[in-house]
Amino acid sequence: MAHIIVVGNEKGGAGKSTVSMHVATALSRLGYRVNTLDLDLRQRTLGRYSENRASFLAKAGIQLATPITHDLPEIDPADLKPGENIYDHRLSAAVSTLETNSDFILIDCPGSHTRLSQVAHSLADTLITPLNDSFVDFDLLARIDAHGEKILGPSVYSEMVWNARQLRAQAGLKPIDWIVVRNRVGTQRMVNKEKMQRAIEMLSNRIGFRIAPGFSERVIFRELFPRGLTLLDLKDIGVKQLNISNVAARQELRDMMKALNLPGVEIDF
Repeated sequence: MAHIIVVGNEKGGAGKSTVSMHVATALSRLGYRVNTLDLDLRQRTLGRYSENRASFLAKAGIQLATPITHDLPEIDPADLKPGENIYDHRLSAAVSTLETNSDFILIDCPGSHTRLSQVAHSLADTLITPLNDSFVDFDLLARIDAHGEKILGPSVYSEMVWNARQLRAQAGLKPIDWIVVRNRVGTQRMVNKEKMQRAIEMLSNRIGFRIAPGFSERVIFRELFPRGLTLLDLKDIGVKQLNISNVAARQELRDMMKALNLPGVEIDF
């Protein structure tokens, strides 16, 4: 069966779609069959990323390893039984169709709480939660005291993950491997950065997730989106010499992929 990766966080702007596209493309370039689903039916950032990629490659006459993004199938409401949710069926139908032709299925969730996102979390073998290095973002995981030093209790997103874990346990499925990816971490030593580090480590031990390094704030990610490219594609489109920032960004991607520890995946880029 395909290994299902869910990229989720109920807050927008945390870098979910950037992480999704890079993880999916990295796996494709490593030779895996990767299919993706974008559950943000309104913004469709991952879907637009894929469309941009297909358009650019076609115009440039280049072939690159590429994950395939799919739309959710339509379901006839008349086929539903009383009390059944149409979104549950749309997602389960999509996953069932893709499982036989995938090594990995990556699901990119919207930056809000939706029924689709809730169901997707219960399907996750690996859950990746990108988190900006800010207590504003941290508040979705846990409530913390005014000094940023004491965890007062889990917050809304952590409770949703807990519910997804319970559903999987009831169904006899293996536990979710939950990884919080720290994005936009400052390079300088700062009080806020150190407090965030301590708070995330405390919460990791308390509710059970692993911590992985993410992406720094870089212009290159915004520049790549219109062409649907990733850091791994630059040399293939003719960039002969990567600048220092691009080299550092590739190393960040390499470190993140290694930290995810996906089954059977060896990072060699």
